[in-house]
Formats: sequence, structure tokens, C-alpha cells
Amino acid sequence: MSNECCDNESCKPRVYSPAPVIDKPSWLKHWNLLLSLLILAVMLVSEYAFGLKLQKSLSLVANGVAFLLAGWSVLGIAFRKIKHGDIFNEFVLMSVATLGAFYIGQYSEGVAVMVFYSIGEWFQGAAVSNAKKSIKALLDIRPDEVTVIRNGKPVVIKPLEVLTGESIRIKPGEKAALDGVLLSESSSFNTAALTGESKPDTKYKGEQILAGMISLNTVADVKVTALFKDSKLSRILEMVQDATARKSQTQLFISAFAKIYTPIVFFLALAVVVIPYFFAAHYDFNDWLYRGLVFLVISCPCALVVSIPLGYFGGIGLASRNGILFKGGNFLDVMTKVNAIVMDKTGTLTKGVFKVQELVVNDFDEKKLTGIAAALEKNSTHPVGRAIVDYAGDAATGITAVNVEEIAGHGLKGIIDGSEALAGNLKLMRKYNIPFPSEIEQITDTIVIVAVNGSYAGYITIADEIKEDAARVIRQMHKLNIRTVMLSGDKQSVVDKVAKQLGIDEAFGDLLPEGKVEKVQQLKDRGLHIAFVGDGVNDAPVVALADAGIAMGGLGSDATIETADVVIQNDQPSGIVSAIKICRITRSIVWQNIILAMTVKIAVLALGAGGLANLWEAVIADVGVALLAILNAVRIQRMRI
Repeated sequence: MSNECCDNESCKPRVYSPAPVIDKPSWLKHWNLLLSLLILAVMLVSEYAFGLKLQKSLSLVANGVAFLLAGWSVLGIAFRKIKHGDIFNEFVLMSVATLGAFYIGQYSEGVAVMVFYSIGEWFQGAAVSNAKKSIKALLDIRPDEVTVIRNGKPVVIKPLEVLTGESIRIKPGEKAALDGVLLSESSSFNTAALTGESKPDTKYKGEQILAGMISLNTVADVKVTALFKDSKLSRILEMVQDATARKSQTQLFISAFAKIYTPIVFFLALAVVVIPYFFAAHYDFNDWLYRGLVFLVISCPCALVVSIPLGYFGGIGLASRNGILFKGGNFLDVMTKVNAIVMDKTGTLTKGVFKVQELVVNDFDEKKLTGIAAALEKNSTHPVGRAIVDYAGDAATGITAVNVEEIAGHGLKGIIDGSEALAGNLKLMRKYNIPFPSEIEQITDTIVIVAVNGSYAGYITIADEIKEDAARVIRQMHKLNIRTVMLSGDKQSVVDKVAKQLGIDEAFGDLLPEGKVEKVQQLKDRGLHIAFVGDGVNDAPVVALADAGIAMGGLGSDATIETADVVIQNDQPSGIVSAIKICRITRSIVWQNIILAMTVKIAVLALGAGGLANLWEAVIADVGVALLAILNAVRIQRMRI
């Protein structure tokens, strides 16, 4: 099927023009808060700059208007929470503190507390919204319409209406809406939205196309293999959305801490007001009430309960932008404790694609030997056979093998130009009593030996290619003080060779799945915190046993999305190091915020209880700390790994 662009309407790129959504600017949505701030500023400037002080009744009215403009929503939330029995929260604390300020005649301070608290809430909301943008951006990569070929004609319908087995057409610049296999001869796709990899990926007929890929330069026809709801992209989006709901241990601790902390400080503030009555020589209720109100404002835990989740949102968002998906904030915490990375070999450190490494002949023409091997292997589905056929190319032209017989566990036998030809392993040569050089037995790579008419002709070595960034990643892990271990079902000699090339600390081969489980358990018994990196299918028992399971190339395997805790979409080992760095950065910033908030609060609480801090200083301390914590957490989103 041709993938060349044609002149009719169905082959022209379609430009979507959704109805514009007119949204108010952020500042316009908060007009009431800005008006309240303006009223407060005018009154303060009039009083302190020009000495124009309003009468008490007029001051009460003006400040009351400003107070309601700024705090109506806060008062409403506090009232609803009290109705449901939730008394100890920041909304109730702020309401009590500000209404108390009005009661003792400190109108401007009461307004200031509510205004600056509401401004802090505004900034917090904006920061959380920005933190979610990189996650929500994934939701925008699913097209709303798709062109399906029915009765030979292109029809534009919703992706939900397309059935498996139908053909869809993707025009240049459009996104694939469903998973499928390419029917066109070839087409280049931008996969950045899925893998974070900006380099175009050329797909050929029969290869898999995933929803979210963008056709770059040709019309691509694709046979649908999965319904819209079952596409890998849809499942990944569900995973990302669920991730924000799965809280880390730190988040859970802060939430539990706030539930205990808030009632304690509420009663401490009450004690600041009541207890001095029994000890102070000249007790002034309004003075001690003011101190209690200062105590309440400072003790508000909003800096903690907002900045901590915001930090984890930022970490998950940063990971998403780098092609790494965490199934929850809890796994960011787990990864910070990891001090040993256990890796599968094939598909993790190697490409999982076999290629010819070396061709050695024995008084035989190289091109002819390659052609003979390819002629025998061309009907084989084994990766080794495909590697030889790909390598042979034109060398196999005109060479035909007949009466080809597969000898299980040994290799292939056939007739080429009237001569008997063999291609297989050492056991095949021994089976037919064909002598070969003894040094061949020392070769660690997979080897295919070729013999013609009972005589040894040469051999071809095939090996799985090591990924380009694998060695660099191992060095980076060592710099992070992380021990590296490789487990593989491949023979020990091959495993040792790869381990030596990459500088891996420990390597174990000839392992069945249960053998991998045993090795991981042994490592855990040594006190190591382990993350296992594999394909998430054959290694499911090991993934379950490890502290964290990481899947490589999750878009290529359904099971990885279900079993792994972390999915590295671009299939590159460098994603492992990036994931660890992101987790460590996130945890560092979260704890910076915790220490900052608690240190400032304890200091100002002591000053407030002693009458050395007023409501202005209290609100600046509270809102200031919250804003600093938010800005610190927002840094995660802008970092580059």
C-alpha cells in the first residue's frame, strides 16, 4: 500500500480548529482580592503617610468591606467545615484569628491577615496548577477524531467508534489515535510525546504504531489492533492520573501530623489567653487575646500541607517530561533509599537485537559463505537467523536452498547448487563428524558454523548489541554510590563479557526466573535496598520481590504497565539514573521546606506568645514561609536532569 501523499481531500493534512475557550486572566478571577488589597493600601497610606485617620465607625465599615471581599470564600469554607465537625483546620484558624482582631479593634491587621493569607492561597493554587501541567499535557496527545477507511472511502469519526481490524489513515502532522501495525511501506514518526525522544523514528511495514505518535512526512495507513480504551497510551494516562493520588510516606506523615498539630496549637493559643489570668498581676484580656491570635496565625500549617504535595507533583511532572512514569509519590521516596540496581541483560543493557559481529572463512569466499548461511536461515523466525539474513543483503541474491531441514537444537541442513550445506552450532558439526578449529570452542558469542559437502567453511558470530549509553550509566551509578548487579538467563561466559565491558560489580548467568528471585533475596539479606530493572513480564516475581520495580520500554509491553512501579518509556538505561536523581532532588526540596517551615514557626510562635510579635509580623512570617516553600518546590519543575 502506497504511503505517498495524493491530491485528493483525504490525503491533505487536516487542521483542527476547536471552538476557542475564553478564559479570564488569573488576576481578573481574583478581582475581589485585588480590590480588598487596594482598599487596605489606601487606608494605610492615608493614615501613616498623611495622618488622615478615619472615625472608628467609618474605619469598621471600610475594613469590613475589604475583609469580606478578601475572606468571604475562606469564611464560607470554614463554616462548612465546622458544620461537618472539622474544626481544626487552617480555614477555621484564619477565620478565628481575623474575627478576633476585629473584636479587639485591630481592623487593619485583621484585614491584612485575611488578604495576605488569600494571596498565599492564590499563589499556592497557581503553583499546584503549574506542577500538574506537564502531567496534564499527556492528556492532550489523544486526538478527538480519526480517519477510518470504510468501503474504500475515508470517513472521519471518533476514535471510540473504531473497531479492531479496521484501517485508519494518519496524515502528515496528525497523531495516531489508536494502536496498530503499519500497512504502508514505511513512515517516520515523532514519538517525543510518548518516549521523550526527539529523534524521528522510522517505522516499516508490519511494525507497531502506538497512539500518540505523530506522522511526519507521509500518509500512513495503520491496521488497528486495540480499541481506544485498551491502547497503551490510554493505560499510561490512567497510570499517571492515579499517580498523583498515591501519596508518599512523607505526605502521609505530614497529613497525619497536621491533624494532631492543628488542635494542639489551637488549645495552646487558648492557653495563652486563659492561663495568664491566674498568674498575671494586671491581666488585660484584649492584650492576651491579641497574643493568642498571633499564635494562631503563625501556627497555621498551610506551608507544610501545600508545599509537600506540591514537591511530589513537581517530581512526578519532571519525571514525565523526561519519559519516566512513576505510579505514585510513594515510589519517589522508595527510590531515594535504593543502593543497589539489579538489571536484566537483554532489553535493558542490550538492545535485544542480534547483529553479526564477525565473519571468518576457511579457504572459502566470504560473500558466498554469507549467501549460503542466509539461504538456509531465511525461513527461520529465530533472531539469530534474521540477523544473518539482514547482514547478507545482496550476497544472498540468486542463492536458493532446497530440502531445508531444521535439526532441533543444532541448526539447519539443506541443498544449495547440488551441494549439502550445514549452518548451526558445535553440536551440529559433531553430529555430522565435521572437523573444525579447536579455538572456536572458546568463543563466547553466539556462533553459526557453516560447512559445505562435509568440509568446514567458516563461521559467523552474532551478539546482542550493548546500548550506547549503558557504560556511561553504570559509571554514573557508581558515582551515586549504587552497587550494580546483572542477572540473566544467558550463558555465564556471555554475561561475564558484557559485565566486564560495562564495569558491572556482580553478574550472574544461566538463571531461570526462580534463580533470579533467589539472587535478589540474597542481596536483600545483605541489607541492600534494591530496584530491579527488567521487562516486567518474565521477571514479574523479581519485580514483586524488589523494593522498586522498573520497566524498560514500557510502551512495548502491556505487562510492564501493570507490574512495574516505574516505567522508563524511551528504553534507555540513562532513564534509571535520571529517575534516581529526580527522586533525590524531590526529597531534598521536600525536607528543605519542612525544616524551613518548622524552624520559622517555632521561633515566631515563641515571640508571639511573649508579646514580641504582632499580627503583621505573624502573617508575614506565615505567608512568607508558605511562599518561600512554594517557590522552592516549583524549582523542581524547571530543573534539567
